[in-house]
Amino acid sequence: MATPAENNKVELENSDSDTSFLSDVEEVDHMKILSSSGADGLQFVDSYFQREASSLLTDNSDLYSNTCDNSSLNTSLLPWERLADWIHCFCVVTFDLEIGQMIEEIYPSHVTLSEQDKTSICYLAFPDSNSGCMGDTQFHFRIRQSSANVDGNNGSSQMDLSNPIPKAHSRYNQLCPPAFRTDSSYWWGFAYFRQVKDKNLRRGYFQKSLVIVTRLPFVELFQELMAVIAPEFFDKGSICLEISAKEIDQWPRPVPGIVLNLPLLGTLFQVRIPSFSAAASPSFSTSLTASPSKTSSNSLLRRRCLIATDVDLYSALAPLLPHLQMLWELLLCGEPLVVMATSPSICSHVVQALVNLIHPLQYCLDYRPFFTIHDSEFKEYTGRPSDPPPSVLLGVTNPFFAKALQHWPHIIRIGGDILSSSAGLKIRATKSNVSSSSKMSECKPGVYTSYKSHLTRDKALLKLIAKGAQTRRPNQVQSALMRRHFLELTQSFIIPLERYFARLMPLQKSISPYKAVPGLSPFKAEEFLASVEHCGPQLTTGVKGDWTGLYRRFLRTPNFESWSQQRHQEANNKLRALQMDALSQSDITSWLQGKREVEVVDMVLRLREKLNVTLAEETLPVSPQTRLHLQGQLDTVLQSLPEDLRSVLKAS
Repeated sequence: MATPAENNKVELENSDSDTSFLSDVEEVDHMKILSSSGADGLQFVDSYFQREASSLLTDNSDLYSNTCDNSSLNTSLLPWERLADWIHCFCVVTFDLEIGQMIEEIYPSHVTLSEQDKTSICYLAFPDSNSGCMGDTQFHFRIRQSSANVDGNNGSSQMDLSNPIPKAHSRYNQLCPPAFRTDSSYWWGFAYFRQVKDKNLRRGYFQKSLVIVTRLPFVELFQELMAVIAPEFFDKGSICLEISAKEIDQWPRPVPGIVLNLPLLGTLFQVRIPSFSAAASPSFSTSLTASPSKTSSNSLLRRRCLIATDVDLYSALAPLLPHLQMLWELLLCGEPLVVMATSPSICSHVVQALVNLIHPLQYCLDYRPFFTIHDSEFKEYTGRPSDPPPSVLLGVTNPFFAKALQHWPHIIRIGGDILSSSAGLKIRATKSNVSSSSKMSECKPGVYTSYKSHLTRDKALLKLIAKGAQTRRPNQVQSALMRRHFLELTQSFIIPLERYFARLMPLQKSISPYKAVPGLSPFKAEEFLASVEHCGPQLTTGVKGDWTGLYRRFLRTPNFESWSQQRHQEANNKLRALQMDALSQSDITSWLQGKREVEVVDMVLRLREKLNVTLAEETLPVSPQTRLHLQGQLDTVLQSLPEDLRSVLKAS
C-alpha cells in the first residue's frame, strides 16, 4: 500500500502506457473527468441525441445562472427548498435495549417517511451481524420506497403525487446520463455507524448511526459529506445537523455538466455531476479558476474536488481483477449475483463498483449495496432452493445468507481486508454433481460460478494494473485506468447496436410537414445478430470471442429493454422536432389554397398543439426560432378564416 507521500507523486516512465496520467491528486480528478475520451476516440453513434442534450443545456440557462454564486440566490425560495433538492432528511438511529434499533431523530422534523421506510432504514443503518465493526464504519444502501409514502416530500419542494420527486430532479434527469438518474421508487441511504465501548451503558457499547436519506445516487459526494458531518455530530450533537441543513439549503441546485461550489462545515466541495454533453461541460481546471469575486469568500475553506457519482474501482475490485471481464458479462446479461463480505462497507463498495463497470449503460435490474435479513424483500429474493433466483445484485454480510443463497449461480465471497490479497480471488467452479451445501461449507474467498465466458480474457488491463501496483501508482489513477478500460469496452459493445438502430430511422425526406410523423422500423434481433460477425465490437476492441452469443443473451434483458426504450424515445422526439421544423419552414399560404374551412380549423388546432408541446416537453429538441416560425404560421392560418370563426378560435 502506498504511503500518503507516495500517493501525491507518481513516477512516470517513458515506457508506461499511462504516461498521460497526472501525478497531482487534483489533476487526477481532472483526468477522471476527461477519461471518457479514450485514445481511440470511441463515441456513441448518437449525434442527434448529443444535439438534443446541448439544446437542453441552452434552453435551461436560467437553471445554471445561480449555480456558482450564492449571492444571487432567489430570496423567494421556501424554507428547506434547496435542501430538498439534495437530501430528503437526516436520520439518527440508535439502539434501545427493549425496542432494538429505532429512529431517535429525523431532521428537518417536518419531513415524513412511511413506517415501512423507517423500519428499513433502522435495520440498514446498523451492521447485520456481529462482524466486529468497532469504531467508525461508513457504507450505503438502497431501498425500495414504500407505496404508502405518497406524501413523503420535504413539504416545501414542488411535488407531483403521480411522480413524487422534486421538480429540480426532473430537470436533473433530463441532463444527466441514465445511469445516474433519480428514481422515485427508491431511497438511497448513506450511513456513518459508530460503535465504541462505554461502561456507563447497560449494553457496554455506544451504538449509533447517522444516515442521509436522498434520491440522488451521488456515492462519492455523500460519503465525503458524511465523513465531515458525522464526526461533528457525534461530538457536538444535533446542533450539527441544523447547521449542516442550513448550509445545504444555500447550495445551488444539482445541475449536471458544471462545477458546483458546495461549502459545508469549513470544507468547500467542488463537485461535478456527469452530463450528456461534454461540449457544455467546462473542464475541471478551467472551472476551478473562476473569477475572484466568486471564490474569494471560500478562499479560507479546505477544498475537496470530486465527481459526485464516482466509485473507487481499484480499492473495491482489485481482488476480482482477473475475473472482471467475466463479471462485466454477467452484469450485462442481468444474471443473479451476490457479494458476501464481512462488513457493510466492503459489500456496498463492491456492489456499487460492479454496477459502474457497465457504464454508460444503465444497470436496470434491482441492486442492493447492503441487504439484510430484515429487508421487506427478503422472502422475495431468497425464496426456496427450487425456485429460480431473481435477477438482482445483492451485497450481504450475515452468515445466514451463505445457506439461504447457496443455490444462486454466481457468488462472490470476499474475506476481511479487501486489498489484503494481491493475488486476487480464485474462480471456484460449481458443478452439477457437487451439492450446494458442500460448495459453500468451506466458506473460502473466491468467485463461485460455473459460467463460461463468451469472450477471451483481455490481459492488457491486468498487465497495466499490475505494473501500477509495482510502481505504487495512486489508487485514483488505477481506478481511472480501470474505468476507462471498461467504458471503452462497453462503448464498443454499444456501437453495433447504435449503428443498427440508426438504420431503423426513416429518411428525412420522408418527413412531410402536413402528414403524420413516420415511425421507426422494428428492431429485428436475428437481423442484428447476423450483422455482428462483420461489424461487431471486434472492430473497435482487441477482445475476441463469441460476441454474437453475448448479444443474444443481452437482447433478452431489462438492460437492453431500457436502452431500446430510451433510444426510441429520443428518436421519436427527434422525428417530431424535424416535422415541426419542416412545418415551420413550409409554404403555408400555398397549402391554404383550395382547403375547406374544416381543414383550416384542423390545421389551427394542430399548430396550437405543437406549440404547446414545445413549451411543455423540455426534452423536445426544438429551437426558439422554430417556435417563432410556428407561431407565425399559426397567425397566417388564422388570418385566412372568417372574422367570426377567428374570434371563436382565439377565445377558445
